[in-house]
Amino acid sequence: MPAIRDAKILIMATDGFEYSELVRPLEKLREAGAIVQVAAPKGPAIRGWKGGDWGESVAVDLDLRKLDAASYHCLILPGGQMNPDSLRTDEAAIELILDFLSMGKIVAAICHAPALLIEAKAVEGRELTSWRSIKTDIENAGGHWVDRPVVVDDSIITSQSPEDLDAFVAKIVEEIETREHLEGEPFRESA
Repeated sequence: MPAIRDAKILIMATDGFEYSELVRPLEKLREAGAIVQVAAPKGPAIRGWKGGDWGESVAVDLDLRKLDAASYHCLILPGGQMNPDSLRTDEAAIELILDFLSMGKIVAAICHAPALLIEAKAVEGRELTSWRSIKTDIENAGGHWVDRPVVVDDSIITSQSPEDLDAFVAKIVEEIETREHLEGEPFRESA
């Protein structure tokens, strides 16, 4: 159980991420002392979506194909419509999510990003939340969708929208500081 100032956190995204859902956790967690890195399928930067149009770019620290989940305490998946839709077809992105889950590490997904958890076959039997437009997708994948700003089910944290970012980041900090990441049964992909 590291203090947040001793935590190492990875944010995985690609072009079309919801700007606030990447930048706010990045800034808040760095302010709290955590090491936070951004991984993407390509670099040197990815471009966000902000206010209905293309926004600013964010520097990419790492190629997601060259990462070891064991080096991190948490994986954050920002939403936006385009970002998770692109990443869900990237085998390396899905494998990275599965690596985090198999080690009992925290995976935090907001807005449309739980679509990546669906693709990873990680929602069956779990309670989650998301942007309302993927509620049916979660339910069809065997998950139980709830209308709450933030939901924790084992090592998965989900949240609904940019309005919930403060609660989302607070829950990430709380979970990092209070859970034993490698104890218990590892995640097993559903059939």
